[in-house]
Amino acid sequence: MANILCIETSAGVCSVALAVNGETVAVRESDQGRNHAGNIGVFADEILRANDLNPEDLDAVAVSSGPGSYTGLRIGVSFAKGLCYGLQIPLIAVDSLEALFEVARENNQAGIVSVGEWNKALLTPMIDARRMEVYTRVFDPEGKPLTEVEAKIVDSDSFAELRQRVAAEGGEFVIFGDGAAKCRQVLEGVHYIEVAPSACGLSRPAQRAYDREQWEDIAYFEPFYLKDFVVTKSQKNPLAKR
Repeated sequence: MANILCIETSAGVCSVALAVNGETVAVRESDQGRNHAGNIGVFADEILRANDLNPEDLDAVAVSSGPGSYTGLRIGVSFAKGLCYGLQIPLIAVDSLEALFEVARENNQAGIVSVGEWNKALLTPMIDARRMEVYTRVFDPEGKPLTEVEAKIVDSDSFAELRQRVAAEGGEFVIFGDGAAKCRQVLEGVHYIEVAPSACGLSRPAQRAYDREQWEDIAYFEPFYLKDFVVTKSQKNPLAKR
């Protein structure tokens, strides 16, 4: 039996879940402000206590590895690496877009969201990258990636070939995630569903990676930022008199 602590901080939601043999048994999360650094340790402790577990009972820690928020990713990965180093257990990285796809699939199976015919759909998670740009990738119904991960500026022509193809086959082009709402305004013929990032989406991919012993080097692993972190220069003169 594998106990895996799953951590998702790639976007506005701070989420921690406990997965046992690939199934989520507990989750704590908040979307009330970006207080990931303050919440992540508290959530992990609460989950372990509620399930009568000690940190030493964990077999691995899985973390959403990006793309996503630069600061959020660093917080989640740093916390996960610290736990793994102290406990001497494996670190597992799960692509943030794959995890978001898993949340959508589980929500559809549970009837929380509705996709007409899942087995005919193309599924497109989108993580907000500001303005009209999103981190995204298109998946088939089984979770196989059909495109590369990219930072995409969305306009009316985006995904045109894939949208036309799936429509011709009687399926839907489904978009979701915190970057999707703004995109449905410019993309014709898409089906929008509300799906938020959650550590629950890491449970199954993390178990698959654990079974394959697909682990990361704790010392050298870094999040997949996709874009360089850009510091905006202040226009104010700090020496000017107020």
